[in-house]
Order: sequence, then C-alpha cells, then structure tokens
Amino acid sequence: MSQVKENDTVRVHYTGKLSNGQIFDSSLEREPLEVTLGQGMLIPGFEKGIIDMKLNEKKTINIPVNEAYGEVQKELFYEVKKEQLPPEMTPEVGMGLASKGPDGREVQFRVAEVNEDHIIVDANHPLAGQELIFDLELIEIK
Repeated sequence: MSQVKENDTVRVHYTGKLSNGQIFDSSLEREPLEVTLGQGMLIPGFEKGIIDMKLNEKKTINIPVNEAYGEVQKELFYEVKKEQLPPEMTPEVGMGLASKGPDGREVQFRVAEVNEDHIIVDANHPLAGQELIFDLELIEIK
C-alpha cells in the first residue's frame, strides 16, 4: 500500500480543534482539502502529520505552537486613532478589519482593545499561541 511522501498531492479530510476541544475548522461538510506537499501551503506540523499516512488511514495529530502559527508577537499589536477609522464604524473587541499595506497587499487585523480615543489592533494569526489538534483522514494520494 502506498504512503504519502514529500511532494505528493493528497486529498485529506480534517477537523481542527483547540486543546479545550473547540472546533475551529473542518472539511467534513465540504470537499476534502487537496494540496501538494512541500509547497509551503500548510503549517509545518500539519504537513508532517500527513507524511507516511496510508490511503484511508485516520489519525489524530497534536501540533505544538512552534509548528502551527507560532507564538503571539507583541510587535504585531498596533494603536490606531479612532479618527483614522471610517466615521460610521463602531469598533468592538474581536471585530475583523482589513487595511492595505505599503506594498498594496491586504493585511487582516482583529480589534484587541477599544479605548476612548484609539483602538489596539492585532495582526497575529487568530490561532497564534495555540497548540492545535487535527483529526485526519487520508482520502487520496495523486
């Protein structure tokens, strides 16, 4: 039986959970994830977890913070004056925002704190600082 190796294209169903059991993403209600390994499209721990899987194999992997989205980086918190926000906006903690960076690419932020005259936004990935658990099922090796 063949096993997944570097640079294979695979289709895999997954359910991603936090250490408290909260599900943050799952492919079970849609098409399985199709990806070519070794292209940098997956977090390192997820890709490592798929390597050596056999067709139709199911397993659960635990991904430490450093092989997931890394630690929360304090330098990715920014203060934004409320007058810089659109006048119709009422910022709330947890609200998602987007802005164009100097190179024209869109940058995603979350509102971390709301103050009288400014807000604090967080540009870390929402899962930064979290250990992740994935239930995997290998559907196909192409």
